[in-house]
Amino acid sequence: MYYRFGKVFHVLSSLFFVFMLLYTYAALPDFVAYEINDGGNPVKGMDKSSYFYSAIALFILLNLVLIIPAKLIENQSTPNLKRLFPTGDVFRDYMLTWIYSFVGIINASLCIMALFVHSINNQNEIGTGSFAFFFYLVPIFFVVWIVGLFWILIQKFKSVQAGN
Repeated sequence: MYYRFGKVFHVLSSLFFVFMLLYTYAALPDFVAYEINDGGNPVKGMDKSSYFYSAIALFILLNLVLIIPAKLIENQSTPNLKRLFPTGDVFRDYMLTWIYSFVGIINASLCIMALFVHSINNQNEIGTGSFAFFFYLVPIFFVVWIVGLFWILIQKFKSVQAGN
């Protein structure tokens, strides 16, 4: 039941990423810098359309690679997954919730990355220091979600050893 909240979070984060990418794309110059030196001059960059298509490709690739295991568990596609995460098992719900919410965290991180590229290229509008707090949130979220995964797996292994 809880995995539906994870699905909603995943869909909302996907929509937010698309909105953020389109917003930043409209404000970017023809040459998009993604690294600048101390003087504020671009060191590394790419064409605006290459940046857009690269960001979309990365988004689609990460979402597909990370959602496929959830869909395999949800649809019980293989006998091993059917036996490991049977329908009605609380750990099946926990695992699906974790996967969908983790993909949502990945999408939120991609949004922050798009905002950072926007701030590098439009330093008159927004400074990179004005949202530095979000850069610290990304690794914290990753650590919390990875610890959550290990907790779920440890609880599942204990359940399997107990014969439940």
